[in-house]
Amino acid sequence: MISSEEILKTAVIAADDKRAEDIVALDMRKVSLLADYFVIMHAGSTRQVEAITDEIVNKVTKSAPVDCHVEGNKDSQWVLIDFKDVVIHIFTEETREFYNLEKLWADAPLVDLGEWVKA
Repeated sequence: MISSEEILKTAVIAADDKRAEDIVALDMRKVSLLADYFVIMHAGSTRQVEAITDEIVNKVTKSAPVDCHVEGNKDSQWVLIDFKDVVIHIFTEETREFYNLEKLWADAPLVDLGEWVKA
């Protein structure tokens, strides 16, 4: 069985490979029972949101059998990928600014993604 940390790492690397912007991971383990990690990122267009979504789903499910549920479609400005313990939010930039999930979950510590994301 794949750990939530491995799902997180695989998803972040996949998103970065598709040029997701400002990838942030929140450690939710002491803040919420919803998931171990929330990952938040944005893309320049709905088309890029779709490409990032596809890449994350493909890479994570290829690495290990894991349940996955995707909310949103190819024209969505916000797609949510639910891997149970890791929930990933992919926004267009304007939609991310509007919902501001980082502020909503400000009590959650940030995860250092420096080793996984290209500068």
